[in-house]
Amino acid sequence: MFTLLFVAFLLTDVLIRLWLATRQVKHVRTHRAQVPAEFADRIGLYSHQRAADYTVARMQLSMIEHVVEAAVLVGFTLLGGLQFLDMRLATLIDGEILRQLALIAVVLAILGAVGLPFAIWRRFKLEAKFGFNRVTPRLFIADTLKTLALTLILGTPLAACVLWVMGNTGSAWVWWAWGLWVVFNFLILWLFPSFIAPLFNKFTPLDNPDVASRIHALAQRCGFSLKGLFVMDGSRRSAHGNAYFTGLGKSRRIVFFDTLLARLNTDEIEAVLAHELGHFKHKHITRRMVVSFGAALMFFLILGWLSQQVWFYAQLGVIPQLGRPNDALALILMFLTVPVFTFWITPLASWMSRRDEFQADRYATAQCPSDWLVSALVKLYDDNAATLTPDPVHSAFYDSHPPAVIRIQHIKHG
Repeated sequence: MFTLLFVAFLLTDVLIRLWLATRQVKHVRTHRAQVPAEFADRIGLYSHQRAADYTVARMQLSMIEHVVEAAVLVGFTLLGGLQFLDMRLATLIDGEILRQLALIAVVLAILGAVGLPFAIWRRFKLEAKFGFNRVTPRLFIADTLKTLALTLILGTPLAACVLWVMGNTGSAWVWWAWGLWVVFNFLILWLFPSFIAPLFNKFTPLDNPDVASRIHALAQRCGFSLKGLFVMDGSRRSAHGNAYFTGLGKSRRIVFFDTLLARLNTDEIEAVLAHELGHFKHKHITRRMVVSFGAALMFFLILGWLSQQVWFYAQLGVIPQLGRPNDALALILMFLTVPVFTFWITPLASWMSRRDEFQADRYATAQCPSDWLVSALVKLYDDNAATLTPDPVHSAFYDSHPPAVIRIQHIKHG
């Protein structure tokens, strides 16, 4: 029954994704010929059609990617791929922790190899076609190798610790593993601004006194402490613009993409940051972390039960081995199958995110004129080739931000 349930959920997942993507493509193409009235005086027809074509191209690539990912999942599970790898590694490696780490590493390597052609196509074909890509092949390889090195340096100790507690702490391993996961996430948050991010980008202090003074005044007005304002060389990799907050506690800093500073004026920058401060003011970031940690605890609790059930392995194409640990197998099967069984919560998560965005917009317009935020968003929609006419069903299912027309109307009319 579990096999049939898995197949049913997987087919439903794939079919719904393809149906939603098809709806998005059709809807965007249908509205390609005319700019929505709310944007007609700000965005030209050429830019609108470019955004439509960019959206369609991304959807078409994602449809292929979804099918390939589903096929790989079936290959790992029902077709015996994971079973083959586990048995093969058992003949090559004696140490149990080392063998299980090797199994996790091989599975991740295969998943990475499957995803690599899509990443290359997306970067050097799709993004380049629409003028966004600025990554050279050499830089792409360097970034890939750095990411791999970080995964090994940070991920290997975490995986080894989780496997150790699974095998040595009895039924309490669930809580130990969850605690390790929480500590690891806080460690990454602490390491990211000072150690991880600089491996990929150059960060320099913001040298625009006018912008800096406006931002500090806004932060003080909102009761937000800052350690620094930095500019990131985002133009080295992409023409997309962005800004983000990073760090914990008093070490929080604001990072601007240089592409964003080149496009927005001081008023618009202040409005964008006021929106981001709205997320902190309403504790959206904290709530999302709590939800994330709660979901991780649920993951480990369910895994703690399923890992003791022979049918969990057998009906997913794996025969658990007697006399040696199957902890890595259980972890891998959970990570592979959880997205299939939780796909249905995507619309709920998207709705909650859009609700937060509306709330952050209201906070921003309480700190500065709404026209500033509208102007900034229109420029960002235009520069990033974000479609102004998404399919309503696709948007409700996936989009973490409200559709452009609805968002602008909310900002203007409250």
